[in-house]
Amino acid sequence: MTAEMSRQKEKDQGVRAANSWLAGVHYGWIVAALTALTLLVAAGVRSAPGVFLTALEDDFGWTRAGISFAASLGLLTYGLIGPAVGFALDRLGARRLMTGAVLLMAASTAAGTTVSVLWELTLYWGLLSGVATGMVAAVLGAAIANRWFVARRGLVIGLFGGATSAGQLVFVPALVWIVDTSGWRVASLVLAACGLLLVVPIALFMRDSPAAMGIEPYGGPLPLPTSDMGASSAATDVGAGPVRRAMRTPDFWLLCGSFFICGATSTGLIGTHFLAFSHDHGIATATAAGALALMGAMNFVGTVASGWLTDRYDPRYLLSCYYIFRGVSLFLLPAATGTWGLATFAILFGLDYIATVPPTAALTADLFGRRHVAILFGWIFCAHQVGAALAAYFGGIARDTLGDYQLAFIAAGALAVIGGLMALRIAPITPMRLAASAAS
Repeated sequence: MTAEMSRQKEKDQGVRAANSWLAGVHYGWIVAALTALTLLVAAGVRSAPGVFLTALEDDFGWTRAGISFAASLGLLTYGLIGPAVGFALDRLGARRLMTGAVLLMAASTAAGTTVSVLWELTLYWGLLSGVATGMVAAVLGAAIANRWFVARRGLVIGLFGGATSAGQLVFVPALVWIVDTSGWRVASLVLAACGLLLVVPIALFMRDSPAAMGIEPYGGPLPLPTSDMGASSAATDVGAGPVRRAMRTPDFWLLCGSFFICGATSTGLIGTHFLAFSHDHGIATATAAGALALMGAMNFVGTVASGWLTDRYDPRYLLSCYYIFRGVSLFLLPAATGTWGLATFAILFGLDYIATVPPTAALTADLFGRRHVAILFGWIFCAHQVGAALAAYFGGIARDTLGDYQLAFIAAGALAVIGGLMALRIAPITPMRLAASAAS
């Protein structure tokens, strides 16, 4: 009875909110804005270990491999938590899930200022930060877009991808400036404060679903009751059947393998070690941060363009081009030891940093059915983060052992070329196969 009264109270509050000061604006856009803002801050938190790497090295004398291990654990946890997000979302609702994630994000970031030994860094900036940011990652954004939007769904998913890119664009230069002027601990507290500031609007304005508010999703009919939606989700997406079937096909493993390489060559190596590489060559931190910001801007352009191209051309060929292009840029990076070299690399690499996501998601849907794309892409994304975690850690080991990152970048370039060849091995999408996947 209490639960029923609580649901009715939320529904009444939602109807009043939707019909008062938001007259003329569908409430889904408010939910989308809150989600995008949360993704932006989460991206800023995930970028922090790369910004703090050399400062932590100077303060504590820790090895770069040891610091990189904390970052790699965060990346791994970020990916592994993804499949559980859909389960938690169905049971907790978006408002409680996002509130808990943001509070944990703020707490782990603030606790990170107290570290004095390496295991504390691994706990706060690795495990806890990875769980918190993973709770508000791509899986949450995809679920919210599908719940609240029928029309403009692609635009909303693009908005969420842009918010993640903007997190790097906004936070990296700001964090670098704060570290230079006030230290990494103050920068950590600023991140924690950003997280806490999100709690109030999420608690006040976030809603779990259109059905809970008694309204229709944007551009579509009234959704099914929550219980029916949960049963449908459990029957089609949460079950292990689609995953087992996909795992029996080589195409699934080719997608996992190529996305593993994507994570290793982007988030893992460049996201964690780019600023440290620049520091090793005497490049001012502010200059390197500017290159990262430029990379984020190019990333936004490349991701939007990739989505447009994916609708028009074979995703396999696009993926192959992206990975080979990335490999060439990584081969050139060891020689990019000046301002113009870094800027050139930032433009080339940034254009396909996340450009691999739209064709990979499209191939997942076309090969295995759109009803199962969430759970299957969640596992493919896990492969991405495993690659990112290993590259972040072994990049640090390579630097400590060899004294520079040259071998790590060349190896990453070779991996990217292999990823391009793997994409070409994926089976072509024929009309008969599309019809079969649509029916599955």
